Amino acid sequence: MSSSVMDSEVYRGIFVSERMRKVFSDESLMQKWLDAWVALARAEADLGVIPQEAAEKIADKASFEVFDPTLIREGIVDTTHPLIVQIRQFTEAVGGREGGFIHWGATTQDIMDTAVVLQMKEAQEVLLDQLNKFLKTLLSLSDKYKSTIMPGRTHGQHALPITLGYKIAIWADEIGKHIERLEAGQDRYLVSSFSGAAGTLASISEHGLAIQEKYSEYLGLKQATITWHVQRDGFAEYSSYIAMIAGTIGKIANEIINLQRTEIGEIEEGFKDGQIGSSTMPHKRNPMICEYVVGLTRVVQRNASLSFDAMLQEHERDMTFWTTEWSYIPQINMMTSGGIEQMQGILERFIVHEDKMARNLDQLKGLIVSENLMLTLGAHVGRQVAHDMVYKVSMQAFEEDRHLLEVTLEDAEIMAHLSDVEVKNCLDPKSYVGLCEVFVERVQQKWKQ
Repeated sequence: MSSSVMDSEVYRGIFVSERMRKVFSDESLMQKWLDAWVALARAEADLGVIPQEAAEKIADKASFEVFDPTLIREGIVDTTHPLIVQIRQFTEAVGGREGGFIHWGATTQDIMDTAVVLQMKEAQEVLLDQLNKFLKTLLSLSDKYKSTIMPGRTHGQHALPITLGYKIAIWADEIGKHIERLEAGQDRYLVSSFSGAAGTLASISEHGLAIQEKYSEYLGLKQATITWHVQRDGFAEYSSYIAMIAGTIGKIANEIINLQRTEIGEIEEGFKDGQIGSSTMPHKRNPMICEYVVGLTRVVQRNASLSFDAMLQEHERDMTFWTTEWSYIPQINMMTSGGIEQMQGILERFIVHEDKMARNLDQLKGLIVSENLMLTLGAHVGRQVAHDMVYKVSMQAFEEDRHLLEVTLEDAEIMAHLSDVEVKNCLDPKSYVGLCEVFVERVQQKWKQ
């Protein structure tokens, strides 16, 4: 029986990616507890702390099938301990004297934290794979539409002409930086945990650091400088990156929603036969997928904020916020991965209405390039004087619902300084897209590497 969108047979298809869901499945978590115990046993056997045959037998039995999830669930309730039942089940599976060397010198948080980090490591690989594919798609689209002119908007109003490729290149650059952040941050948060009861490695201090080093090597993780039982900044950093990635994905989705508005109609998220926009209005082509993505982005960012609460730890161990990590880390990863997957599909089939972009460019009847007219005139009379002169004809054009070109050509004060051809060139949106194409090329050059 499912009771959340993460596992729901009904809803999970629009919230999570199946690939990431497997990373955070019960089977994955149980296996990663075992992987941590195996790495620890091997490291300790290498240094002669436990018998080599014990490490071999521990490794031989380390498959998640040794666990009974029902007994684990019931045992956690009965014992109030999150790992003791698993230790008992694994000890029984290994059997004999060798089973007694499981968890040697470790504390519960060592194994559980390491398992979460191993999940994060796998999750990061999934995210990087998705993000690199997403970036490649964005770069391709920014190049395709680098000269496609559309209205730029600030404060929800027409500002200056831009190109669609320029808008998409901004998205691409942001995704590229997220990839850099994940790659650069992993040395700080993909760190093993093996410190013992109070983090001092007192139980095996003679070989403690050497075991810790080998343990980390076996797991493919970094060795900590000092215990991080009460250092949760690594999880906060990782969660921040996930929240930022979700923010970018949500922003792209929200922009498509806005540009698909009936009154704008410049972009559609894509539509296929059989897709339903409304149960009661047959004509609707709603940006439903983008709306799902914006919604899950909000959930990700709220949940990720728990990572900052978890940094407030007491003494040498504090479980009050430690437990939240078992909940929010899987959720933010699964939902962010789901959002990327959904937006990848959107970008592979979204529809661009260049005719409506051209129509909207002229919606203000030349006012969208009033700055160009002002600066050209300013070369003759100074910027502020030019601003006042162009303001006067702009307000006249707006109030009379006439084209700015028509009103300007009638204005003797302006025409005393500019020719008809100059005014027409100034008020052509195609002449005032600035360095849009140059910026697209810069983003292409940086991230195609």
